Amino acid sequence: SAPATAPAMKNLRVRAHRVVPSQLTERLATTGTVRANEEVDIVSEISGKISDIYFEEGSRVAAGQLLLKIDDSELVAEQQRALYRVQLAERAEIRQKQLLDDGVISSETYDVALGELNVLRAELQLIEAQLLKTEIRAPFSGIIGLRWVSPGSYLSSQTRIASLNDLDPVKLDFTVPERYSILMKAGDEISFEVEGFERTFPGTIYAVEPSIDANTRSLRVRARCPNPEGFLVPGAFANVDLVLRSVSDALTVPSIAVIPELGGKKVFVYEAGAVQPRSVETGIRSDAEVQITKGLAEGEVVIISGLLQMQPGLEVEIEEVPAEAGSAS
Repeated sequence: SAPATAPAMKNLRVRAHRVVPSQLTERLATTGTVRANEEVDIVSEISGKISDIYFEEGSRVAAGQLLLKIDDSELVAEQQRALYRVQLAERAEIRQKQLLDDGVISSETYDVALGELNVLRAELQLIEAQLLKTEIRAPFSGIIGLRWVSPGSYLSSQTRIASLNDLDPVKLDFTVPERYSILMKAGDEISFEVEGFERTFPGTIYAVEPSIDANTRSLRVRARCPNPEGFLVPGAFANVDLVLRSVSDALTVPSIAVIPELGGKKVFVYEAGAVQPRSVETGIRSDAEVQITKGLAEGEVVIISGLLQMQPGLEVEIEEVPAEAGSAS
């Protein structure tokens, strides 16, 4: 009997993508840390016993507001003694000046009296400066933290009294890989999220570290973020999203369509029922798309499935293709 006729082989069915200009934005996801705009540990410059505390823990204080008073009774007494000595020296200087004018004493004798007066005045100024340090005031407006001292405690220059934080705005520190360092500049907008809030916070880059960290090969960047409601707390972990570059009329293809090869990249283009490899050059990318800067023209159709089976001249059948590509099939 005659042999049976072999069934005709069907063309491989694949999906395709038509290359058209579109908006493409390259973004970078990184992590950062929220920091206070200004923060300082309140300490005393001089030693002494606390006489009064004038702030409430966790309250808002204004710049220059009196926070704490150190006992100044000894310094006040020293100030009074120094004041009396200055007054005596002033009267002595006046008498010596009169005698000098009358020719009774030499100018050297008068200079000694004037020098003693100046020394005593300087000692009085030193005591007055120490008196000012017995009043500890807020260096800037902000929220004062927990108090670590009590009335009657003895303070030294190492004793921590409380912390003071300016929380509006706050700063956000984050790092970017070395290859993106040239794209970082002051004025760029960012957005970020913190744990516990189902919302995105905006920010603006205002400073960039001038050098790259040799250990991590990353660049530290700092942004400023408004915080009028006080939701952002220093030390909070942040997931940062920033726009690196954006092209309004980019020719894009799905990332899966681009195949790395030795010395470059290629895609498979659908032409007259068959596929042909095409070398391409790429630009920016997003999570799903890649910009093609060279090698493709607007309107061409690129294969996006079955890529492992593609060979030059292979006839395929388009399974999914934009309506305007129908004539190409």
